[in-house]
Amino acid sequence: MSLLSLFIRYSGLLGLGLLTLSIVACGPDEREDGQPDDSAQTLRWGTSAVGSSGHRAMVNLAAVLNREMEDWDITVLPLPGAIMGLRSFIQNDLNGYYGSNMSFYELANDRDRFAGFRDRIQKEPVQTFWAYTMEMGLAIQAQEADRFSSWSDLNGRGVFTGPRPWDTRAHLERAMRAAGVEHQYVELDLSMTGSQLRTGSIAAIGVYSTAEKDIPPWLAETERIANLKILNPSAEEQAAMREAGLEIVSISTDAFQTDVGVDEILFTPFFYGFHLGLSISEDSVYRMLLAIEKNAADLARSDAVFSQLAEDMPALQARGIANAIDDARIHPGLARYLRERNAWNSDWDSRVAQNED
Repeated sequence: MSLLSLFIRYSGLLGLGLLTLSIVACGPDEREDGQPDDSAQTLRWGTSAVGSSGHRAMVNLAAVLNREMEDWDITVLPLPGAIMGLRSFIQNDLNGYYGSNMSFYELANDRDRFAGFRDRIQKEPVQTFWAYTMEMGLAIQAQEADRFSSWSDLNGRGVFTGPRPWDTRAHLERAMRAAGVEHQYVELDLSMTGSQLRTGSIAAIGVYSTAEKDIPPWLAETERIANLKILNPSAEEQAAMREAGLEIVSISTDAFQTDVGVDEILFTPFFYGFHLGLSISEDSVYRMLLAIEKNAADLARSDAVFSQLAEDMPALQARGIANAIDDARIHPGLARYLRERNAWNSDWDSRVAQNED
């Protein structure tokens, strides 16, 4: 293992976050017999901050790939947030990154968190591997159920859709725009959501699950403070979101710890993945996907966010592609994998990228 790998991994354990790489000497990797192995390819793979679900997932994934991909040496780079990975990748500072279809959408449309970044692209981002979904919705105070029966009832009202830089907020704001909702964004610390909702300072909060199963710790705490009721979008709002290219999925109420006032939770998902660039060959990405598929059950046991992989990895990849098809091209290794699994849509043929020479 290189000195760079050791430094990054050790620093990641200490929670140092964003690391300066230029000050560390990088020596050759070593084989099991202790001799230098210059053939191993070191991949600097960015993810979100230490303690986040993205960081935990990348550490588990890297452990599998470092074992299965003998010609790779993955170093996990914790960054302040997921968007920093894509920003660093397109400026040629990383080999891989943790990114969402929401970030692809904003970059492709030169808007919001990625406004102005299209002019900085040195390396094209492509879809390589989709790991899991996060599902977004809205909740109100249960005592306000008579006043709010659909998302549009929030027009003109204060809503905390999430911390400003987060993908979760970006996706929910996109969904609300598609549904025609014109709310007022209110920025809050996550620890204040329950009390602010309970006192009526805000009308609703953005809520979410991961892999259609679990909610984050801050939301579980909010449940204990405020009496939450899920505010499902109306049939008309759901149709408008689907027309805008967004999915609607049904989430079990078991994801929450308390009664959330509905029999069925309707959320809109977006997709998180761990992506590589076109400098990584079709064959390498194809072998990576086979290795992930082989170890999907073990990954799911180590981290519940990978449960969708264990259930149907090709279907998850196809869903991710369908949601990002207009915003990012597809790595040829992923296309090959899906064709061999009979999960490919021929409509995507023109969106397959070609590897760099």
